[in-house]
Formats: sequence, structure tokens, C-alpha cells
Amino acid sequence: MQDKDREKGFKDWFLDNWTNKPIFSTGIALVVMIILQTWSLGFDYDSLGSWFLTWINNWINILRNNAGVGLIALGMSFVIMSAGIDLSVGSTLVAVGASLMMLIDRGPNGILINLGIEGIPAIFIAVILSLAIGYFLGNLNGLLITRGGIPPFVVTLATMKFYRSVTQHFMQGYNPRVPMQFLGISNFQIGSFRVMPVIYWLLIAGVLYFVSKRTTFGRQIIAVGSNERSANLSGVNVKKVKRRVYAITGLLVSFAAIIQVSRIGSMDYANAGSGYEMEAIAAAVVGGTSMSGGRGTVIGTILGVLIIAVMNNLLNLLGVPPFLREAFKGLILIGAVLMQKKQKSV
Repeated sequence: MQDKDREKGFKDWFLDNWTNKPIFSTGIALVVMIILQTWSLGFDYDSLGSWFLTWINNWINILRNNAGVGLIALGMSFVIMSAGIDLSVGSTLVAVGASLMMLIDRGPNGILINLGIEGIPAIFIAVILSLAIGYFLGNLNGLLITRGGIPPFVVTLATMKFYRSVTQHFMQGYNPRVPMQFLGISNFQIGSFRVMPVIYWLLIAGVLYFVSKRTTFGRQIIAVGSNERSANLSGVNVKKVKRRVYAITGLLVSFAAIIQVSRIGSMDYANAGSGYEMEAIAAAVVGGTSMSGGRGTVIGTILGVLIIAVMNNLLNLLGVPPFLREAFKGLILIGAVLMQKKQKSV
């Protein structure tokens, strides 16, 4: 009898946590994905050490390749928590990346080199200006939404088209030369591993976690997303909060652009960042951020990013065709939204 009660108690506890705590269900899903990924890597190695090194290298590649999307997903989760959406993040990344390369170009058309600024000072100035550009573009989205009264979907869809097309027009035939020193931002080695993008992502995630949990601004985001009218009546400057959320997202996209350019030394203006908005939205929602606003966590978004990243790697290891991989992401996104609806009905 006691065993049955204990079994029933564990079952009820598990179902309660699975249904009502997104981080719990996301964490369980991630553990399952990691187990499947580890199994897919296989165990046919000369020694346990060589298998472990392969496993570690695989994980580092996963994290490095998804650090940029991870940064954007953090901003996207803040936007969605405020009951908004930002479809322009991929195009903003291209615009910031192009501006960054024009600034640090070592060729005859480089902006800073023509001003007599080279080396570390040029890199520092270029990074600061790139962050400012991203913040400005994000803030512009926020102003159009709050001051212009245009729905976030329409504004960010328009700026998505505008930022990329303008960038492509002005960068036609332009091939900037990125200085080697700049590549060290992402490719600096710690031991035998290049993990700087991952470190940047986790450090910024730590800052945003503090903002979301320990500051008035973090609480205001949740309040605005939960009930905008009530938040306004409570004295929250709703327009200011929304504008800041989009500006912060633009800033995070700038960090992602800096990481991407410093990783590979170039940028494909037609395709870079393409689909990042969907990746970021999927990661945020899978991590428990409510599409209707008012709920979400930084930790949940990180887990969501990891689930999407591990799933991509797993499908690649299993040889699933690239086009079908997107179908799996769609199914996971639908499942996450259905889970949210179930949580609300409980």
C-alpha cells in the first residue's frame, strides 16, 4: 500500500511539475535529446578518452555555432514577454555586420583606416559603434511601435525587409578585409578549445537573468506583457518599457553580429541571419516563454536554445535531409505552444 502511495505521489509530482513548470519539462526534454545525441555519436572508439574528446568537441561546436542565435533568443524572449514580436533580428544582424566590416576594413575603403585609426583602437571603436548601431535600429522599432501605434508584427516585418535590402544595395561588389586581430575576439583559444562565443553568451545571459529577476525593469516587462492596461494604471511607463525591450534586442543582435564576423571574417549579406528570427522565437517558446506575454525566464530560453541546437546536431548525425529538419522544429514549436495552452487550462 505504501509502495502504491509512493508511486502515485511521484507520478502526481512529476505530472504537476511537467505541466506547470516549463523549466522542468524543458530540462527533461533536453536530457532526453542529449542521451539520443550521445547514442548517435556511437561508441566505436579506441579508448574512453578518445570518445570523450570527440563528445566534448561536438558539444563545443554546437555551442559555438549557436551562441549568436542564443544571444538573439534572449532578446526575443524579453520582447515576447512584453507581448511583442521582432521579425527584424536577422536583417539587423546583417546591417550591423556590414557596418562593422566597413569600419574595420583594412582596404582603401575602410572608414577608420582612412581616418588614421588602426589596430586595437580601431577594433575598440568599431565594436562600440556597432553596438550603438544595433541599439539604434532596435530603438527605431520600439519608437515605431509605441509612438507610431503600429503593431509589432507589421513594424518588424517592414524593417526586416528594409534593413537587409538597403544593406545588400550598398554592399554590392564591396569585399572588406577584416584584420587578423579582430578575428581573435571569437577565435582566441583557451587551452585547445575556442569557446569565447560561448563565454560571451553565458556572461550576457547572467546579466539579463539579474535584470529579469532583480530589477524593476524586469518586473515591468512581465507586468506589461501580462496586462498592459493594468500596468499603465499602476504607474508603469508602458511605452518606455516596450521601447527599451526592442532597443536591448537590437543591442544583443549587435553582439551576435560581432561574434559572427569575428568567427569567420566575413558575412553573406543575402543569407546571413536568415531564419534567425524563427530560431529565436522557437527557442524562447520551447523554453517556456508565453506567446501571449507575461511569462518567461532567461534560464528557460537558454534550455530552449540548447534543445533546438542539439536537435539540429542529432538530425545531422542521423543523416536527416536539411529540409526535413525544419519540419522537426515546427513540430517542437507546436508542441511547446500546446503545452502552454494546457498549463493555462489547469
